[in-house]
Amino acid sequence: MLVKVFGSAVFGVEATTITVEVNIDKGIGYHLVGLPDNAIKESSYRIAAALKNNGYAMPGKKITINMAPADLRKEGSAYDLTLTIGILVASGQIKADLIDKYVIMGELSLDGSLQPIRGALPIAIKAKEEGFKGFFLPKQNVKEAAIVAGLDVYGIENVQEVIDFLEGKGTLEPTTIDTRAEFYKTLDFPEFDFSDVKGQESIKRCMEIAAAGGHNIILIGPPGAGKTMLAKRLPSILPPMTLREALETTKIHSVAGKLKEVGLMNQRPFRSPHHTISNVALVGGGSYPQPGEISMAHNGVLFLDELPEFKRDVLEVMRQPLEDREVTISRAKFTVTYPSSFMLVASMNPSPSGFFNDPDSPQTSSPHEMQRYLSKISGPLLDRIDIHIEVTPVPFEKLSDDQKAESSVDIRKRVTAAREIQTERFEQMENIHYNAQMNTKHIREYCALDDVSKQLLKTAMERLNLSARAYDRILKVARTIADLDAAPIVVSSHIAEAIQYRSLDRDGWLG
Repeated sequence: MLVKVFGSAVFGVEATTITVEVNIDKGIGYHLVGLPDNAIKESSYRIAAALKNNGYAMPGKKITINMAPADLRKEGSAYDLTLTIGILVASGQIKADLIDKYVIMGELSLDGSLQPIRGALPIAIKAKEEGFKGFFLPKQNVKEAAIVAGLDVYGIENVQEVIDFLEGKGTLEPTTIDTRAEFYKTLDFPEFDFSDVKGQESIKRCMEIAAAGGHNIILIGPPGAGKTMLAKRLPSILPPMTLREALETTKIHSVAGKLKEVGLMNQRPFRSPHHTISNVALVGGGSYPQPGEISMAHNGVLFLDELPEFKRDVLEVMRQPLEDREVTISRAKFTVTYPSSFMLVASMNPSPSGFFNDPDSPQTSSPHEMQRYLSKISGPLLDRIDIHIEVTPVPFEKLSDDQKAESSVDIRKRVTAAREIQTERFEQMENIHYNAQMNTKHIREYCALDDVSKQLLKTAMERLNLSARAYDRILKVARTIADLDAAPIVVSSHIAEAIQYRSLDRDGWLG
């Protein structure tokens, strides 16, 4: 008897429906074809034990299973449940007339219980697109898949529940989630709040500008100045995610298997990898490509603490994703693309000892040591960082002050207002949503300067020895400062403030 059951394979952040054809004939043997990997080949042992422990038997006949399309590589243990149901129906142990209306996925334990799978959300989206009635999957993944409206999503704990449902012996209630209610459950009181930070008013202002325009930022300062503390609080002032951004972000985390019984993600991700990370772990890859840290930080923040400690080749692979806001991973037989539109926040000490031009410093570094330390950050990478700010240690008077600083909620209101201005400005453009994404043409259009501002910028570039690459960055940041002030045009005060945020372009830093 020949039976067709439907599963799904995930490539990148999209799913492809897989038709599992099970044929049972005279003879003895178990033949699995259609480019399965080792985890799928081993499934026969898990299936045999699970069937025996639930009162069923593996047929003692010739079982041929084809996973179509046969030229697509299938991987992982998520097809266990698909194969099991196919074998039971094909061998006549159960009757299931509606089996072709459902997508069935799940990893089996030996007692028949189900383990979570990866990529439940993209699989559910594809199932709805292709007109399936429902989707059976492990209970641990049900919340992420239930985001998709118009599809009956059933969370299963044991293989017996699926069998009873398909035979009409038992009932299962589909899980429903109100996506909009889930999405608008935002946290008004974030875990890390700017009100915890004593002093550092100029740095907070800089962070506000970076958040408002989506600008990449680097913090330079000695140990204990508060660089990491400030960076961790940046997500609390970023504007709330749109529903489209939330779905994109949830999809990536679903593919990576990082959603632990969570539905729609409504908080922007904050990723902080250790400096020993490899380039594959950062941008994604592997023999079966998985998203890396830059994709996990999509629509959120990627924080690189102690930037010069990262291997130079690791930092260099970020150059193209920073520009294109996506990363493409190519293999001999296929290519996958992951989105990676993130905000880069980096921190570094100004020298190996951590102290630079400090007469009270306990350690000093020679010019050669400093040059070697700073040379790990290449010019092209620095070119993609709009704001450089020096962080100075907080004096005792500020540390011991009991006065509460401005909260993240208040700062976020101003940031959101500035973002709304940018959304309106760029609404006709497909890939531009905020100021940091502007190219040269847009800068000329939206950052036109009057004569006073031009003269100020010219004087600053000559006196401070600012490099040519600083010119466009200053204009972008000035445009964001103007948006925070709700000003229609960029004036000299906005330019003057933006010039302060180019520390590393000054002669003597990386020259």
